Amino acid sequence: MPTDAVGRFLAALDPQHREAFTNRPREDQERLVAAWERELESDDELDTLDELSPPAAEAEAARRIMERER
Repeated sequence: MPTDAVGRFLAALDPQHREAFTNRPREDQERLVAAWERELESDDELDTLDELSPPAAEAEAARRIMERER
């Protein structure tokens, strides 16, 4: 399992979003990862999900971030 934030974000993405993410410039990727980390830290709903399944919480936060970028 990846330990850096970009690797963790990439692992949390579904295949469609993963391809869209990897096609972005590095600066854009870092911005999205920072938004993802803020989402994980600030959303109480994700805190509850994180207690049950950390990978599911990370995937949900990643999905939200990528959907906002459309």
